[in-house]
Amino acid sequence: MKIELTKETELSDATRTTPPTPSRITRVLIVDDEISTRKLLVAMLREAGVRCKTAACADEGLNVLETESVDAVLSDLQMPGVSGMQFLAQVRPRYSHLAFLMITGVDDIQVGVEAMKRGADDYLVKPLQLEVVMASLERALEKKRLQQEVENYRRHLEEMVGERTQQLRSERSYEDTLEALGAAIDLRDSETAGHSRRVAMYSTKIAKELDVAEHELKTIIRGAWLHDIGKLATPDAILLKPGALTQEEWRIMQRHAEIGYDLVKRIPFLAQAAEIILSHHERWDGSGYPRGLKARDIPLGARVFAVADTVDAMTSDRPYRSALSFEETEEEIRRGSGSRYDSQVANVFLSVGIENWKAMRRSIDRPSATP
Repeated sequence: MKIELTKETELSDATRTTPPTPSRITRVLIVDDEISTRKLLVAMLREAGVRCKTAACADEGLNVLETESVDAVLSDLQMPGVSGMQFLAQVRPRYSHLAFLMITGVDDIQVGVEAMKRGADDYLVKPLQLEVVMASLERALEKKRLQQEVENYRRHLEEMVGERTQQLRSERSYEDTLEALGAAIDLRDSETAGHSRRVAMYSTKIAKELDVAEHELKTIIRGAWLHDIGKLATPDAILLKPGALTQEEWRIMQRHAEIGYDLVKRIPFLAQAAEIILSHHERWDGSGYPRGLKARDIPLGARVFAVADTVDAMTSDRPYRSALSFEETEEEIRRGSGSRYDSQVANVFLSVGIENWKAMRRSIDRPSATP
């Protein structure tokens, strides 16, 4: 693999912009068959305070991983013998906690996407720039941290529930945990800061107007809080891509509903909410995903969420547009009633009234707002 020096890496020490650094000291393993490439990457990363280990092939890389503490792997895709893709297949099941970034050429981008489907956290396209490499490492390490938090929470849930039950604080602990997870999910995408809180509140209002039972109300709230938890496993190169997704990237993005379902279905108190997480992109007319459910085959909580999600999406700022008005949102819900949305749920939203929704949005945005 050949890496070209870019203008950014040629700048003098006096004029070079200080690159972003990860939130904690990292140790990176660089696996590439060309010594010049390894030396260049080491020089780049050391400038950012990152400690590096190197390997000339996949077998050497595995030996390093067996004896050294490493946080992330940067691997070339095209290597003689064991390729970067084969190396990934060996690393991922044995070292699931590691961030793995694949380095590709412009002609290998589709292979890079395939690598992410097989467990890579991101791919980097040559020529490499220090700022891009560091930003990708930061995102990959943060994603691994969040995934580990979710896994630890799931693993120790029964013990946590027992302790909280004995202390008569279990219900509040559930909600505190859901809120923390929802905030962590939102942090992965700066476009959606506060999104989980708002859709949970909007869903609660609609569900109460529908007079759902208390146990079902709790399920809807929990599903709304965690609806995007599957995005913790979505590659940053796709989740944070500023432009339109390719067809293959869109298929990967859509998998977040199934991944989220798999994450929470084994947690006892979230088992029913898992169905909402799986179905939150289904549409009344069957045009949604992942199962193409229609009408009342879609769980009620997911039908409620569909309206709440549209309300928040339209009335929140996005990089490509400013927030739309509640009046425009009301018209969208009215147009979609009976096609995208359950008409009963849509009618409930419309009956609440614009001024009441505006007041609720203002109250949610206050720091003291709670679901």
